[in-house]
Amino acid sequence: MNISFATANDIDSWMNLVDKVKDLFPGLDLTEHRATVLEFISRNEAICAKEDNKIVGALLFSKEVNMLCFLAVDPNFRRKHIAENMFSLALNEFDPYRNITVTTYREGISEGIAAR
Repeated sequence: MNISFATANDIDSWMNLVDKVKDLFPGLDLTEHRATVLEFISRNEAICAKEDNKIVGALLFSKEVNMLCFLAVDPNFRRKHIAENMFSLALNEFDPYRNITVTTYREGISEGIAAR
């Protein structure tokens, strides 16, 4: 398993994973998400886990606001500490003097009101 910062070359594999788990993210627009991922990649704020060059884990985070913004792991690869390992890499990028926040659902998504 390779955990690393994502590059623009990873976008298609990233989106394949997101398409696989999209039902877990109510309101997720795949076209918008693709553009968002490319923005995060350009800021070095996207981490992926690869198995045989296929992305099986994806994490977006914001250094500016110390926030975990998106996290997904392929259902076939869960319980292998992939999320934990991706978060460990991201943790090194956060400001250690500020709290880290997590976005559970996008604002305006009724299914996420309780979680937010």
